[in-house]
Amino acid sequence: MPDDETQTPTLKSGPATRTAHELRTPQLPGEGEPPAPWLLRLIAVGLVLAALNLRPAITSLGALLEEVREGLHMSGSVAGVLTSVPPLCFAVFGIMAPRLARRFGAGAVVCAGMAAIAAGLLIRPYIGSTAGFLAASALALMGIAVSNILMPVIVKRWFPDRVGTMTGLYSMALALGTALAAAVTVPVTGALGGDWRTGLVVWAVLAVVAVLPWIVLVRDRTPAPGQPAPAPGPAAAPTGAPGLRITRSRTAWGLACFFGLQATAAYITMGWMPQIFRDAGVSAGTAGLLLAVTMAMGVPLAFVIPRVASRLKQQGPIVVVLGLCGLIGYGGLYLAPAAGAWAWALLLGVANCAFPLALTMIGMRARSGAGVVRLSAFAQSTGYLISIPGPLLVGVLYQHSGGWGLPIALMAGLMVPQMVAGILAGRDRTIEDEC
Repeated sequence: MPDDETQTPTLKSGPATRTAHELRTPQLPGEGEPPAPWLLRLIAVGLVLAALNLRPAITSLGALLEEVREGLHMSGSVAGVLTSVPPLCFAVFGIMAPRLARRFGAGAVVCAGMAAIAAGLLIRPYIGSTAGFLAASALALMGIAVSNILMPVIVKRWFPDRVGTMTGLYSMALALGTALAAAVTVPVTGALGGDWRTGLVVWAVLAVVAVLPWIVLVRDRTPAPGQPAPAPGPAAAPTGAPGLRITRSRTAWGLACFFGLQATAAYITMGWMPQIFRDAGVSAGTAGLLLAVTMAMGVPLAFVIPRVASRLKQQGPIVVVLGLCGLIGYGGLYLAPAAGAWAWALLLGVANCAFPLALTMIGMRARSGAGVVRLSAFAQSTGYLISIPGPLLVGVLYQHSGGWGLPIALMAGLMVPQMVAGILAGRDRTIEDEC
């Protein structure tokens, strides 16, 4: 990582000398007194708990997609629409995140996001119609969307000297939550009576727990990243940020395309991979475990890859390695889906680690907090827009071709432009150099 970031914050005065107002409304790095160590630890816990909730709403549904389709009388095309809802919501609601953070504070927005996830997961299994299920899913995904955008922002704001480490930490937690939902949803559903509704609603509990650490930051009204700070300093108001025209940056567009293509692969995998294995003769429980293995690969790699990437000037070599793993995994899935199922799951799990790499590059391709906010919102929102057609097209191809040959060929073909975009995004430059 560049060395122009602030040093690790240290407490200048003991807890006894801090007023109740200071503890309730903590000060930020570069704005007077540094935050207390207990506050940084609480934010780290909050990041982990929030990250654990950013995918179970999706992967728990993927594990039970066949049961949900039967219960709600969905066709394959409608199920394809359902698997396209996450990137659509992430694109639409993610655009709102920077504005909401400026008005209410990033911590308050994440807290509200966790509450929205909990509410959506609680009500969606019991609405009883496809439209209601989609609407409740959209509520949960709205909370995920704004939190997705603000995770890199919060890391850059509170841990400016540990971007790679903290990105790896919450990326690892995100992968863990994804894998847990894929692995245990089917067995938990069976243990609780076999009703798919119960299997989906249990994940609301985790979201309720995730609300708690963020309550302490609900009243935080310090300037959001990108807004002028009272006392200029290394981490204060960014130079030239208000005039930043991000759409002129080839790096920003490369990162948006890379993010969008990796998101396409991820949501196709989360939404359809269990069904691919089940259609190949694999049991429902094993298919869920295979998806869990794919997601679990992100637990160690999501911690390692950001740390390695932050030490490299160019991240293109990592992009290529991940892309080749994806190509081999899709080739195996096409030729021998059941015989080599565990190997293909592992390889696709490695390929899916393009997500933490993309998040790391968001933090590295901008010099300032304002740049990170703009780049995070642009790359993620544009990227999710790019990813919307993928899961839907897979559902349509599956229904009309009667098999998985064409959908898998599509998945493999998309890995090539993903690698090209990732190499472009991984060049050693920042968006401020191009805008």
